[in-house]
Amino acid sequence: MCPKIKFEMTVAVVKYNAGNIYSVLSVLQRMGVEPILTDDAKILHQADKVIFPGQGEASNAMQYLRERKLDEVIRSLTQPVLGICIGQQLMCRHSAEGDVDCLGIFDTDVKRFVPQKHEEKVPHMGWNDLTNLKSPLFKDIHEGEFVYFVHSFYVPVCEWTIAQSDYINPFSAAIQRDNFYATQFHPEKSGSVGQRIIQNFLDL
Repeated sequence: MCPKIKFEMTVAVVKYNAGNIYSVLSVLQRMGVEPILTDDAKILHQADKVIFPGQGEASNAMQYLRERKLDEVIRSLTQPVLGICIGQQLMCRHSAEGDVDCLGIFDTDVKRFVPQKHEEKVPHMGWNDLTNLKSPLFKDIHEGEFVYFVHSFYVPVCEWTIAQSDYINPFSAAIQRDNFYATQFHPEKSGSVGQRIIQNFLDL
């Protein structure tokens, strides 16, 4: 496990109608960070790092974000931003989940897994390996390391892919465009490998 390090930085976690946010807060606290859970635009803009995590349904999440103008806030952020799970999917142009337009930070569409064999269950749940690592987000992470996934929808491999995994078909385990980073897997549930990835994000 990575050692606890006290960070002289402000880490804001986007507060919205998504599940699993508190597990992200918990792992940050274990790492010596006191995150701020907020939907306040000023605090989000002033934070050194912003994390946009969650589990949920895309169309409901986008409705919530738009009603509070958080969609505009997230798109306008200039510091490093990390989307996790549905946070990654909502950063894309469009999601098949609820047939909804999303934030459009990544000009690619989120698709639903279509099983080809009886044993291919959806949602994809469990540990899977990472390949084709291409970003400082994966410093000291080796090809083939395992991380934890829970998802029925995926981002196809595209020009912004910085890590791949494979379930039914190859997909983007992580993507990056400028200051926006996102993972389909849950680093906060991926043990020491996931904690190293969070550490790398905080070090950007």
